[in-house]
Amino acid sequence: MAGVYIHIPFCHSKCAYCDFYSIPRQEAVSDYVYALLKEWDARHNELTDPITTVYLGGGTPSLLSPAMLSAITSVFATPDVKEFTIEANPEDITEQWAEHIIGSGINRVSLGIQSLIDRELSAVGRRHTAAEAVKAIETLRKTGITEISGDLIYGLPEQTVDTWRYSLDTLAALGLPHISAYSLSYEEGTRLHARLLAGKLQETDEDTVAAMYEYMTRTLDSAGYEHYEISNFAKPGHRAQHNSSYWHFIPYLGLGPGAHSFDGKIRRVNKADLRGYISAMTTGSIFFTEEDESPADLLNDYIITGLRTMEGIDLNNMAAKFGQRQTVGFMNRCRPYIRNGSLTEHGTRICFDEASWLVSDGVLRELIY
Repeated sequence: MAGVYIHIPFCHSKCAYCDFYSIPRQEAVSDYVYALLKEWDARHNELTDPITTVYLGGGTPSLLSPAMLSAITSVFATPDVKEFTIEANPEDITEQWAEHIIGSGINRVSLGIQSLIDRELSAVGRRHTAAEAVKAIETLRKTGITEISGDLIYGLPEQTVDTWRYSLDTLAALGLPHISAYSLSYEEGTRLHARLLAGKLQETDEDTVAAMYEYMTRTLDSAGYEHYEISNFAKPGHRAQHNSSYWHFIPYLGLGPGAHSFDGKIRRVNKADLRGYISAMTTGSIFFTEEDESPADLLNDYIITGLRTMEGIDLNNMAAKFGQRQTVGFMNRCRPYIRNGSLTEHGTRICFDEASWLVSDGVLRELIY
């Protein structure tokens, strides 16, 4: 089992909070898609297991023309692929687009909703309205796309606990099989971070964020969602398979500028440079840097990703991968947090208590090797 991530760096415009590699315009799109397929030809042997998930992320993959999208899906939509996801913005969703998706082999849409309050959307540079987001969901369902994930952000500028409740309640009432919800972070180099430094906005205080998180976990639990990862909630049987591969140490190959790959031992990172990428793929040059991780690095990755999930870390599995000595050391570091309730012990599994996920970073710093 393995996955492929395909980065589409083009956007209509750059959102104020986004620090992913993206370009707020469309240039050399056909050359870029050709380069992606060249990179695949050159690197697919890095994966030895069958590819079962493909994820088109960005950027904004939904702005690709049907012809460019078909050039990609015709290569990657194979019988082994069980989940093929595309990220989409609500303003791009039309019946024609959705019908093309249905026939392309893509079977899951991750919709960047972020909020269902128009002034909050405007504050972070989103181009759609709340009404357009709801209509996009209706359009996808009308054309037969049922695997839909809706993304939300809490802690937005101008957002209150009441407006957060409205966005969450409305999305939950629509009955999407999957909801992702992220606490806003002010990443260096983004417009939002610059406005924060300039004193033009205030970061949402920790108590308000905690209240938003508590309401979210309680509401989605009541609506039948399982909180299977820090930021992800799914109805039974509808977890995101591709994203789960990252948290469960499953190998994946990342294609495109800025994309990351992991084969189980070595991490590779493509440079974030569109023109350089196209040129390198045209000439057959290597465009990634390698990070040959030490056993300690791999163990730390395993701890950090495993504790992001509701299943947590299985101690028997850890011992098989990293040895009994490291496992005993990990358990010794866990014990104070088990005693104070931040971590819970279920047989051979160690997990975060759901309420402690919001402040897990501080605990993780004490648990890694």
